[in-house]
Amino acid sequence: MLNDPRTVLERLCAERGEDFAGLSRMLGRNPAYIQQFVRRGVPKRLGEDERRKLARYFSVSEALLGGPSGDEAVGGLVAVNRSAVRASAGPGAIPYDQVGKAYFAFDEGWLKSLTQSPAGRLSIIRVEGDSMAPTLNAGDDILVDLGDCNERLRDGIYVLRADDALVVKRLALHPAGRRVTVQSDNPAYPDWPDCDIEAINCIGRVIWAGRKIG
Repeated sequence: MLNDPRTVLERLCAERGEDFAGLSRMLGRNPAYIQQFVRRGVPKRLGEDERRKLARYFSVSEALLGGPSGDEAVGGLVAVNRSAVRASAGPGAIPYDQVGKAYFAFDEGWLKSLTQSPAGRLSIIRVEGDSMAPTLNAGDDILVDLGDCNERLRDGIYVLRADDALVVKRLALHPAGRRVTVQSDNPAYPDWPDCDIEAINCIGRVIWAGRKIG
């Protein structure tokens, strides 16, 4: 199971280049402690103090490691789900797995300056294609507010569902009536003018983007 604390801890170690023995020593345990927990299920649950230390070390929510659920900040950081789904800025990406597999952690105050939505209503999604270039490029990670959509729809960049694909596009609402133009920032791609706003299947509003430089 993806959300099992053992699976999460093993994945975090692989992603961050950590080893079980080193983590065990950090916790003041014998070198085999974490390996036994992950591979043999002993102990059944991490102790509260150990769970807290590991959550702070990896900058993730304690809930991922078997703690109480919620959007609590860890060391001033709030964990946000990174979805395996990709949103295409091009012909359309097929969602192949909508279960979160990794986490980003953001400063709690900074995140609240962007949105009042709880962390459970936010998701990091990878961009594919170049139809939103230069605003968004292939490989960019976008922070999507799943709670800022539909009845709150306004001018801005959104992730939309089109048939079985997810696309990221700019929406421009018409001044009168419930019509909207779906735009690509790259002029090489056509817009979808004069769409019925009720036909727009909105997933969430894009509120932040990060990219690799060089």
